[in-house]
Amino acid sequence: MQLRTFLARNMPEALSLVRAEMGEEAVIVGSQRTKDGGLMIRAAVDEAFDPEGEAAEPDEAADDLSSSFESGHGAAPIRHLRGELPKSAPVARSFNRPELLGLLLGHRAPDTIAHDLAKTAEQSGLSDMTLALACALDRRIKIEPTDVARNAAYLLVGPNGAGKTAVAAKFAAHARLSHRAVKLVATDTAGAGAVARLETFAKHLEAPFVVAENAEDLAKIVAQCGEEKFLAIIDTAGFDPRNGKARSAFAALAKIEGVEALGVVSAAADAEEVSEIAGALATLGAGRLIVTGLDITRRLGALAAAATGPLKLAHVTRSPFIAAGLETLTPLSLARALIETGAGDANRASVQ
Repeated sequence: MQLRTFLARNMPEALSLVRAEMGEEAVIVGSQRTKDGGLMIRAAVDEAFDPEGEAAEPDEAADDLSSSFESGHGAAPIRHLRGELPKSAPVARSFNRPELLGLLLGHRAPDTIAHDLAKTAEQSGLSDMTLALACALDRRIKIEPTDVARNAAYLLVGPNGAGKTAVAAKFAAHARLSHRAVKLVATDTAGAGAVARLETFAKHLEAPFVVAENAEDLAKIVAQCGEEKFLAIIDTAGFDPRNGKARSAFAALAKIEGVEALGVVSAAADAEEVSEIAGALATLGAGRLIVTGLDITRRLGALAAAATGPLKLAHVTRSPFIAAGLETLTPLSLARALIETGAGDANRASVQ
């Protein structure tokens, strides 16, 4: 896998650089804004692969960053107010508290969160529905993306089926793009195929792979990674963080020197469950949260619950393909997604 980083003034220029330097087969793994307002694009050349390790076509979102969550949902309201959108673009919606509340409840957001956001949006005094909701979300959401260049080890914790193993592989890809040596660590020795799946990802990414049988092994591996300047990405078994006994066991892993616990939950889960799980992950020692599965859910209530909970929001994912990477959302992009995908029939909502 060939990985490169590009700096550009805007998306068209960045895509042109990627195609010119790496060819049409290159896929975009991630992007972020620089302090001067430009773009840093990370691209890779290799066959994309699915979560089972089989070769697959690159996900559309990975090959065209204009369809990323932030690019797709972040800038349009501001552009509309500036008069930069074409006449065919949707007209801004005037603020209406009952309508906003209905949209949030249609997404299955917990009642307390929906009512609080609608009330705060009204208090903002903004006439545009999207901007008012963005203002309300801005007061509730704490966003803090990860920096793979600095941390020593990430411990991914969360329920079964949340997507921790795929997130581990996405982190490894990001680390490679940041020129950081990375080691994938498996701890779920009891789960059927869990170790083999992570090992398959490691082979595709050409990253070292190791199995930790217990907490003592893991502490030694993390210490060794620290000495060798490797980033350890630790995949764990799924569990219910609300179970006190299980939470205590994983809290012990989170206390290993150099380890940061990152919670992982699915946007496809029940919003009330996600809210409770996020709270339990906070008591476990996790400080940040990753929300997966935006590609398979039409109702964003769980995402809203996760984003407004006690943990800082690090990333979201909306593709099972590793090349699609980890994305970062903002209050504005989330507000637009909640309003646009909730328009009309909430059952037909989609983040695309």
